[in-house]
Amino acid sequence: MPDHADKTLDGKTIAVLATDGVEQIELQEPVKALRAEGATVEIVSLEPGWIQGFDHLTPDERIAVDKTLKTTDASRYDGLVLPGGVANPDQLRTEQAALKFVRAFFDAGKPVAAICHAPWILIEAGVAEGRTLTAYKSIRTDLRNAGAEVVDKEVVVDDGLITSRCPDDLPAFNAAMIQAFAEAPRAGRAKTKSEEARPSAH
Repeated sequence: MPDHADKTLDGKTIAVLATDGVEQIELQEPVKALRAEGATVEIVSLEPGWIQGFDHLTPDERIAVDKTLKTTDASRYDGLVLPGGVANPDQLRTEQAALKFVRAFFDAGKPVAAICHAPWILIEAGVAEGRTLTAYKSIRTDLRNAGAEVVDKEVVVDDGLITSRCPDDLPAFNAAMIQAFAEAPRAGRAKTKSEEARPSAH
């Protein structure tokens, strides 16, 4: 018989912002984990159609785009995932529409999960300063220069911001991401008093 038990993320809608050059496993594994917990997940990108995933420096599968930044809005989502790769966040951090989209999640107090090189986007969006986070080793100096406190851990949770270093950290990243997204109020709904009183996970 089918299992009708409620899942952790039933009713939640999560955006994954990515473009060509995304590290494929850092997109696919979080998406798989989120959907397994009942979330609706949409791949958001700069243009419609497909984006090219990579396995490090080798082109891999093409990934279908669900929405573009022109056809969606951060208010529709309960959380945001920023996968890495080098070219992917390097392109996104030069696009004002992408930076505005990312900033909107922080302005609304919604959880954001970023892995590998993706925190580059946080710097350009102006949301890295004062944050404690981790990232791929080659961008840690950039983050420190932007005013972030950078630590070397598999996952760091700082007031709704979840960060990890690389694909090896994906199990811990996914677990922390799911917990943060589960604790967040649904888009368009105010927090209850019990949710406001709940301490954040560290």
